[in-house]
Amino acid sequence: MAVGHPKIKAKVRCLGRPVGEISHVIADPLTLEVSHIVVRVNGTERQVPASAIVAVKDDAVDLQCDSGQMAGFPAFKREDFLTSKEVEVPHLEQRIQAEPGDVLVPFPELEKSIPRRNFFAGFIYMLAGLIGLPMVWPVLRFIMKPMYAPFDNRWWQIGNIGHIKAEDVGTQFKFNKLIRDSVLRINLDTNAWVIKASPATLGKIYTHGDRTFTDEKGNVLWVNDARIPYVAYSGKCPHLGCGYKWRSHRTLGQVFLCPCHLSVYDVTGAVLDGPAPRPLDVLPIKVSPAGDVEVIDIQYKAGKKEQIRIA
Repeated sequence: MAVGHPKIKAKVRCLGRPVGEISHVIADPLTLEVSHIVVRVNGTERQVPASAIVAVKDDAVDLQCDSGQMAGFPAFKREDFLTSKEVEVPHLEQRIQAEPGDVLVPFPELEKSIPRRNFFAGFIYMLAGLIGLPMVWPVLRFIMKPMYAPFDNRWWQIGNIGHIKAEDVGTQFKFNKLIRDSVLRINLDTNAWVIKASPATLGKIYTHGDRTFTDEKGNVLWVNDARIPYVAYSGKCPHLGCGYKWRSHRTLGQVFLCPCHLSVYDVTGAVLDGPAPRPLDVLPIKVSPAGDVEVIDIQYKAGKKEQIRIA
């Protein structure tokens, strides 16, 4: 149920008897409604669902429970949440009138598998361990190589269309890219999303007809035929390059959702909400008579409205 806006430090009562006070307010990042309140009871914080709230007043919140039932609510785990200062949720603070920083949103389960938050710390430790070792220069040369190397225009076989079960449904294809250097050999796990587009969806994706892709010299690499229903998207969100997923949204239906900053895209790749500056990036795709799917894993600079190819 949708509730009003409980205030931080408001008293909490069960059947009229005081049991504690509110320490945090938790919001649903998709509906922008209060989903839970965190109640501090005798030094312990309990996560109480909004459905238990029967009344919200200026200085108090009444719950539909007794003091004994309060102990049955789950303990609050701060590490499972982010504050509104740590994650960009459009319009959240306008919808929920609470002190910025005290509104929490769940830490996305999808993002926990993305090593983005630990990358820089790990990178520093790695460099510290490599200082003075013979591998320092080859590693640095490999890191700098993409700045000077031509674009990678290889075709990668990523799977078969047999895995796609319905029209206008996102299907993720994971694949491995082998990057070779004169010294190093690195396997990169990556992914792309493929849809079998309905005629209506296909028309919205290819609004100007066939899509042409070129190399760094402007030579044509490939042309996506606007009549072919299979469309591939880069697996990286155009906002900051995070991985995204195909999810069910309670008001928008089936969408692509990026857990990092909650950018939302429809099946055509168009931005529905969030900070993403452009639609999902369409990739060159070809499908063999046997249904095998190949793509060129073109990478564009994140955070830009225009597509600037970087690899």
